[in-house]
Amino acid sequence: MTIEQLITDSERAQAEHFKALDEIALFNQQKVLNAFQEHRVAYMHFNGSTGYGYGDIGRETLGKVFASAFGGEAGIVSPAMLSGTHTLTVALFGVLRANDTVLCVSGQPYDTLQGVIYGEGNGSLKDYQIGFDVVDLTAEGKFDYPAVQQALNNKNYAMLYIQRSRGYELRDAFSIKEIEEMCRFARENGFQGCIFTDNCYGEFVEKQEPTEVGCDVIAGSLIKNPGGGLAPTGGYVVGKQKYIDLIANRLTAPSVGSEIGSYAFGYQYFYQGFFLAPHVVNQALKGSLLIGQCMHALGYENSPKTDILPTDITRAISFDSEKQLCDFIQAVQAASPVDGFVIPEPWDMPGYEDKVIMAAGTFVGGATSELSADAPIRKPYTAYFQGGLTYEHCKCALMKILEKWM
Repeated sequence: MTIEQLITDSERAQAEHFKALDEIALFNQQKVLNAFQEHRVAYMHFNGSTGYGYGDIGRETLGKVFASAFGGEAGIVSPAMLSGTHTLTVALFGVLRANDTVLCVSGQPYDTLQGVIYGEGNGSLKDYQIGFDVVDLTAEGKFDYPAVQQALNNKNYAMLYIQRSRGYELRDAFSIKEIEEMCRFARENGFQGCIFTDNCYGEFVEKQEPTEVGCDVIAGSLIKNPGGGLAPTGGYVVGKQKYIDLIANRLTAPSVGSEIGSYAFGYQYFYQGFFLAPHVVNQALKGSLLIGQCMHALGYENSPKTDILPTDITRAISFDSEKQLCDFIQAVQAASPVDGFVIPEPWDMPGYEDKVIMAAGTFVGGATSELSADAPIRKPYTAYFQGGLTYEHCKCALMKILEKWM
């Protein structure tokens, strides 16, 4: 079988899923359009500001647009939040206080949060006497409801924490339905604190966001889904007003909160990227299903399974050896529009326990809304593939990748 035939057969196998994804994208596009129109977005909102940023209508309205689209009472969208990890850190330190304890119901969080949570003498949650209990997932990678119930019965928690995406774990991302069920379960078992979801990689994948089904706060990075490939940096937090106010106090200072914050370069790419995001996510999801179908046909285990709709934009593909893993990552880099001539090698990336190899030939540095792949160098040898601004690029890249396997 030729590469072209394999791709054609795989597209045919995914035709119904592609149709379903188009329906989701249309729904989310209308939702975003409604948010823009509700808040009367105008050309003046694209202008930058300097100094304190008092009365920065572009910044203020951008937060309102995100909140409306994501079903929250208020939102913060800021280039001062430098990554997903930084955004989550600001949000956690905003909501939590000394002697509070968090219950994480989705297993150990992503590698870069380990130092934030458990670090010694580095300004971590632990340093501020904030506890962090973890309930492991079941063998099937699902919420362990009896263990969560036992934990809630035994301790008074200030926050229930959910990581929507898989991180570097071999599990599917949690669906909105699963998150909704966990929110309901926690409330039914007496939990009265803040339900917080790390929403990275999940925005616009389904028709609802966690804030629409019971979560109090969601947070994520603008160089992932909601930036639409255009946002140059930044993060967002959306949720209930009382929590957003607390988080704003931590982002700036308790005396000024969300009243300050300037950005001299202007906000056009943040607005425009968010407007494009439902379509860009749609393209990435189609690319994910296509490469998953092809790799499955070649005998490589990958998740999520290709007979279901993905619940985030990340696809995990497992290989037999470190060499195969590195070959795959390098093939992704070679198919990139930027730095396609570079050969990635494993390195000691800040915040990770193992060496990491990363393909990110992107217009925005490290943007996983764009075609990219990365992997820790450890068993099982699994690549985490994400993004793709256009389905056509995903398809071109796949042809390049498959040259090594066919």
